[in-house]
Amino acid sequence: MFGAPFADRHDAGRQLARALEHLAGEPDLLVLALPRGGVPVAWEVARALGAELDLLLVRKLGTPGQPELAMGAIASGGIEVLNPRVIEALGVPEHRIREVARSEYEELKRREQAYRGDRPPPRIEGRTVVVVDDGLATGSTMRAAVAALKSGNPARIVVAVPVAPPDTVRTLEAQVDEVVTLLTPPNFAAVGQWYLDFGQTSDEEVRELLREAWKTGAGKS
Repeated sequence: MFGAPFADRHDAGRQLARALEHLAGEPDLLVLALPRGGVPVAWEVARALGAELDLLLVRKLGTPGQPELAMGAIASGGIEVLNPRVIEALGVPEHRIREVARSEYEELKRREQAYRGDRPPPRIEGRTVVVVDDGLATGSTMRAAVAALKSGNPARIVVAVPVAPPDTVRTLEAQVDEVVTLLTPPNFAAVGQWYLDFGQTSDEEVRELLREAWKTGAGKS
């Protein structure tokens, strides 16, 4: 896409890091990436801010027959956030919601093992936590992430993404301490339209970036 504001996720992360410079040097800062696409973005942010990098695993609950349309999301720790407007508008029955949720929980557990292995989750309590993704559409996945984080009693939650529609940003601003986004286009259709290269982030790329961060000390609590 000619003229896209972000060359790729790493470029978006570097640009986003500049908008988060006010957090640089904050003690005990934690950057959490939403896999998989949020990891390259968050890696750049954590490196620029000198922060610990880790993961917050969240899975979208796709509507039966329309898997790209989110009716909610789940996160590690049994957190579930549903979008009642989508569910009611499409008449999705409870048993179908549970079927989709069970399937996504299995994938969430698989990814947790694949990415983290035996590494314990990061400490959340009392810390400023920056949650990063490569962009937001409905925001249901990020809302699940925020709900999961709040159960860990952080001192402050900052949501940081390169691009999101204005209504999604407004919804999140009511739920967290700060939302930082570079673009809030009113003509938003999909996250990928704002990237020149929006190829899928692989499991191996996620593991490589985490290994590098943890090896260099960014993953120490």
